[in-house]
Amino acid sequence: MELDLFVRYGPALIRGFGVTILCWAAGSLGGLVLGFVIACLYRWSIAPVRWVIYAYVEVIRGTPFMIQLFILYYGGPYVGLVLSPVQAGILSFIVYGSPYFSEIFRSGFNAVPKGQVEAARCVGMAEATILRRIVLPQMLVPITPPLTNFFIILTKETAILSVVTVPELLYETQTMAAETFTYVEPFLVLSLFYWLMVIGTNWLGGRVEARVTRHLKRA
Repeated sequence: MELDLFVRYGPALIRGFGVTILCWAAGSLGGLVLGFVIACLYRWSIAPVRWVIYAYVEVIRGTPFMIQLFILYYGGPYVGLVLSPVQAGILSFIVYGSPYFSEIFRSGFNAVPKGQVEAARCVGMAEATILRRIVLPQMLVPITPPLTNFFIILTKETAILSVVTVPELLYETQTMAAETFTYVEPFLVLSLFYWLMVIGTNWLGGRVEARVTRHLKRA
């Protein structure tokens, strides 16, 4: 393949990479926050709320991401929810990721010894203080690796967004391949972009893990 084709389509590929990063970062962080809220509600709310949360988690985890994306983008207008492709991509990532994040957080809550929580309640600590000073610092140690792993999975799920014309990296690569009738080289470059995303995510996860486990290393 001629180098001038990459020069010609380079700006489009860079823009697509930027859209991919935007959808992944905004959707993943939104899903992370929503997943934490879901895990807290499941742990401290009343039974009817837990039933609703359980149903939501099971439905989202039990259906493919592409189907959820189609329903949100094409079915949204029927209920007054009209979204641009990028908005639909970000919102679908939030919806898709939140149940998985909530289960990771729930496992972290369960990893904290109940005796410590009960002791904190006995001395009169508020639930918010218990969460902030006792539960969160300890649960970060076991949940950091699975959180990093799921962030990596979500980087590759961004490729599905091209089916609703989100101008992300795969969409721009497919456009380049269709216009130039070359397929191997563009998709090799595409693989390189995703590999860089995975390496960067893994590096950040490693830094976070090193920070939350530094007390263990000192011990």
